[in-house]
Amino acid sequence: MATKIREIMTGSPTSVSPELDLVTVARAMRDEDIGAVLVADGDDLKGVVTDRDLVVRGLAAGGDPAEAKIGGIASRVTATIGPDDSVDKAAQIMRERSVRRLPVMEDGRPVGIVSIGDLAMEEDSTSALADISAARGNI
Repeated sequence: MATKIREIMTGSPTSVSPELDLVTVARAMRDEDIGAVLVADGDDLKGVVTDRDLVVRGLAAGGDPAEAKIGGIASRVTATIGPDDSVDKAAQIMRERSVRRLPVMEDGRPVGIVSIGDLAMEEDSTSALADISAARGNI
């Protein structure tokens, strides 16, 4: 059983510039089969955007998604975790902050992302969430 975040995180997370438009980011998420991207200006983490954010804060807000900037809909990062922190610490932070994903930071730069699904697969591989998280995407 993994005890450190580096053992369960998704490494080399996709990062996008806050100046990219929604359509470009949505296509990148589709092409990479991912549900979240980090929004960063160089190594400076600015936020996180999920596929749900694209719909709820982006498309539903109206306007031209080819013109709207991803930085304008990004969720502010309220917590991060280090790769050598424990899986239990990640679960505690997620619970306290009501977040489903945590950027993993090392030496001031993003090196990964850990999701509630990653924790579920590690902590209780028989749970419904772990089963769903382990399934292949349907796109």
